[in-house]
Amino acid sequence: MHGREAPSAWVQRWSHLVKPGATVLDVACGHGRHLRWFADRGCSVTGVDRSPEAIAAVSALGRALLADIESGPWPLAQERFDLVVVTNYLWRPLLATVVDSVAPGGVLIYETFAVGNASVGKPSRPDFLLQAGELLQVCAGLRIVAFEDGFADMPERYLQRVVAIRESKAQAALAPRYPLDATG
Repeated sequence: MHGREAPSAWVQRWSHLVKPGATVLDVACGHGRHLRWFADRGCSVTGVDRSPEAIAAVSALGRALLADIESGPWPLAQERFDLVVVTNYLWRPLLATVVDSVAPGGVLIYETFAVGNASVGKPSRPDFLLQAGELLQVCAGLRIVAFEDGFADMPERYLQRVVAIRESKAQAALAPRYPLDATG
């Protein structure tokens, strides 16, 4: 059943950086596996997707916005979130907007396909595959907590993933330590 799949292992691993009550934005949320994950942890969730079926599936979890973010305006202009999560989605013209949606002290968790994926499946078009180090460039100005770029199995795919924090001025002055989870 759509939306009942387990959240990405990457999202689960770094969820501890997001406290209950946090505001969460899931870009291209689909049927809500990550919205459900964070709503179950006491977060206030917002999902945006262009699929009416997806939005109908997540509307009971929190705010659900039907929007074609690739050809229409960004529906969340001037809004910032404690967490912005993006998985399995890439639209380069929106990358700066996604990063800008992270509030001071907030977290970006991003995971999507990378160059090399064409050798194991779809997506295979270069438009939908990150180039080497591209997510690091996109996150310039944020504090990188974790980054991976390479092959993953089960299912086989090439990925880039990042966890980055927009430090507030107070955080930057204190040189904070962000807690690694038990596996980090």
